Amino acid sequence: MWDAQRAGSPGDRALTAAKLMAGWVALLWLLEVADVISGHALDGFGIVPRTTSELVDVVPAAFIHFGFAHVAANSVPLLVLGFLAALSGIRRFAAVCALIVVADGLGVWLISPSGTNTAGASGLIFGLFGFLLVTGFVERRPLGVLAGLLVAAVWGGSILAGLAPTQSGVSWQGHLMGLVAGVAAAFVFRRRRSASSGQELIA
Repeated sequence: MWDAQRAGSPGDRALTAAKLMAGWVALLWLLEVADVISGHALDGFGIVPRTTSELVDVVPAAFIHFGFAHVAANSVPLLVLGFLAALSGIRRFAAVCALIVVADGLGVWLISPSGTNTAGASGLIFGLFGFLLVTGFVERRPLGVLAGLLVAAVWGGSILAGLAPTQSGVSWQGHLMGLVAGVAAAFVFRRRRSASSGQELIA
């Protein structure tokens, strides 16, 4: 299906992507304010592994954080990586994020240590990193390849550090599952150009 959201000018797409991600990050901060005011009642929306009732928290967990330092650490990478990913079209971006959030949440539910409570946007961040890293190669687009290399140069070290299982209090499982989901999303939602019309299609 052709993504009509890409039909506008590059400036329009950039403005839409910027507004979307600014609103997304603002929502995370508002939720953390509400969490603090409520005595951290929202922390219960984190994912406790292999508990059937916790499956409903797979999506909400990506929007909940454990303190302002936690949400602050995730804000800039989510803002930048989300903006870059959203430039390819809002509908596609929404589909990519949905796949990453659900797959990452289910992965956390399956493999995280018993008795832990996992929440935060870092799984999505790792997923967007993986998506941007490989999508240019998958679609054979020079600009996409360049964007992926730039993203790797800026955040590659942090991503590798976040996958290390030695960091106390950090869900490397969530980071790994998010990264794998983002790479998978690059293949699932890759674009192909119609030979007859020249329109870009989502595979």
